[in-house]
Amino acid sequence: MCGLSVFVSSRPNAGVPDPESAAAFADALETMHHRGPDDTRVEFGDGLAFGFKRLAIIDRAESAQPAHYPVDGPQAGRWTVVFNGEIYNYRELRADLVREHGATFATHGDTEVLAAAFHYWGAAALPRLRGMFAFAAYDHWTGTLHAARDPFGVKPLYLLETADGVFLASERKALLPFSGDSGAALDTDALAHYMTLQYVPDPLTLHRHVRRLPPGHRLTWTPGGGLRQERYFRPSLRPLHVQPEAAYHAIRDALRDSVRRHLHAEVPVGAFLSSGVDSSAIVALAREERPDLHAFTAGFAHEGYSEIEVAQDTAAQLGVRLTPTVVTEDDVIRELPRIVQLLDDPVADPSLIPLYFLAQTASRYVTVVLSGEGSDELFGGYTIYREPSSLAGIGRLPAGMRRGLRGLSHVIPEGVRGRSFLERGTTPIEERYYGNARIFSPAEKAELLRFTAEPHTAVTSHLYAETADVDDVASMQYVDLHTWLPGDILTKADRMSMAHSLELRVPFLDQAVYAAAAGLPTELKLPHGSRTTKHALREAMRGIVPESVRERRKLGFPTPTRLWLKGEIGDWVSAILAASQAGHLVDLGYAQRLLAEHRAGVADHSRKVWTVAMFCLWHAITVEKAIDPAPARVAYPVVSAG
Repeated sequence: MCGLSVFVSSRPNAGVPDPESAAAFADALETMHHRGPDDTRVEFGDGLAFGFKRLAIIDRAESAQPAHYPVDGPQAGRWTVVFNGEIYNYRELRADLVREHGATFATHGDTEVLAAAFHYWGAAALPRLRGMFAFAAYDHWTGTLHAARDPFGVKPLYLLETADGVFLASERKALLPFSGDSGAALDTDALAHYMTLQYVPDPLTLHRHVRRLPPGHRLTWTPGGGLRQERYFRPSLRPLHVQPEAAYHAIRDALRDSVRRHLHAEVPVGAFLSSGVDSSAIVALAREERPDLHAFTAGFAHEGYSEIEVAQDTAAQLGVRLTPTVVTEDDVIRELPRIVQLLDDPVADPSLIPLYFLAQTASRYVTVVLSGEGSDELFGGYTIYREPSSLAGIGRLPAGMRRGLRGLSHVIPEGVRGRSFLERGTTPIEERYYGNARIFSPAEKAELLRFTAEPHTAVTSHLYAETADVDDVASMQYVDLHTWLPGDILTKADRMSMAHSLELRVPFLDQAVYAAAAGLPTELKLPHGSRTTKHALREAMRGIVPESVRERRKLGFPTPTRLWLKGEIGDWVSAILAASQAGHLVDLGYAQRLLAEHRAGVADHSRKVWTVAMFCLWHAITVEKAIDPAPARVAYPVVSAG
């Protein structure tokens, strides 16, 4: 896990950057020091700059980057490569390259194997890679820059194209010094989507000139030829007729093999453990290989908002050491500005807060952790996936009756039992479902936002068009695989772990595990009458995880945001809203009224208030420069609620 930065000039014979430009590039790279504190290298060439921050995991004594390939022969040094991530089947690929092409290697790591794979196989190498990655490879012979991001978007890759050339980096903050506007060019469409989804969806960022390469995509860039992108992988869930026992065996075998591969490292490896079957499965399978596995969990000092006791019981049954972390409100106020700054764009998912402190604790003991991200999207783990079944009765009513019920839902007061059921049941899935988070409705956004932006359906309409031939559950999973998973789940996982120079690996998001999940029919994910989700995965883990865990519903590090906003954190949030200079973008008075109603107990507006507050905090840090999130600066404004 590392941080990369690349610049390729659009001008022929641009020469080596002048000292001032070279220093600016090196300084920008340093903003990602947390991604790779073990080694820093910067190389300049004719119109080229490559920077790398390394967190050494495999082949620690060698495999420095930027890497050059081939190492000898008539094409020696044709490629310069920088690579963030891990290739878990690199040893098999190395053997294939030697056998098929007589490839030679100077190191024993995966970076040189990736370079050789691209040298000999070109873009055809990408489907053969099992791993998480974002890399850039420059062909000195043709003057072409190639880059790619892994199939599910575990690792980030940002890009900025200017008149001077193209820039790539692992984090957006490393590109802003070259954007010409210091982050002030805000993309209002991206902001509008954030207010709906609680994250900014790919390929957008809040900076209108900086974009993200979407998951499963590759790009090429040449001076004069511009930027070209194409998709090389598209995860798709197509329910098939399968034998249940065969499906369970396939899942178990694929996940066991994936965990074994993800454990490979020359540094200590641990795992995150919550209350659910996902992380328990990872820990149980990892312990088969490493009996001394160290696990980590987190919780809050609020009743009902801690999984520590459940995780301790699971760890005891599995026979693994567990280190818990208790997060306090003082911790949140102290570290939240730093957390927001690390994200680049705000993510209003409160669960990233315990994840930040969990990673902080784990980094004191290990350099790599395994985690359970991706299981819910692949195996049908979210409770909302049951909605098509619960709403089926309304869907079978005549169209006229459905229109009447929808009209009735509009006159029922907000919060009255039955309103949401009628409204959602009479709304087509393409309009009502756009991911796990639904913060502000279109009507609420019209009141909140000071501008007009494209509708939220712009993010998902093409995804529904691509799943017109599958059932609603598979469509919902497809939407989440392409939006929620990379935009929220994997973004927070990458940033909160890398904040502490900790490599987080996700065995569920392996091509073989995906293949075992892709054809599962809905009845094997969400059986009718069952109270749990992910039925096939739970059955696959029978005898591997404790029965009490196998049947437990998912909690996922619950966060007491609702309670926080009624206490000192609510005072602090009020101060952030009052001091914000983002009033030309959002109606801050509207946000303050929501906070006041929440604190008075009129309604639970915690998710809405948190979403606006995280944007205003981001704006204060990134645009206004009014808050310095440096770890040494911990005094932030707090005002009394009175």
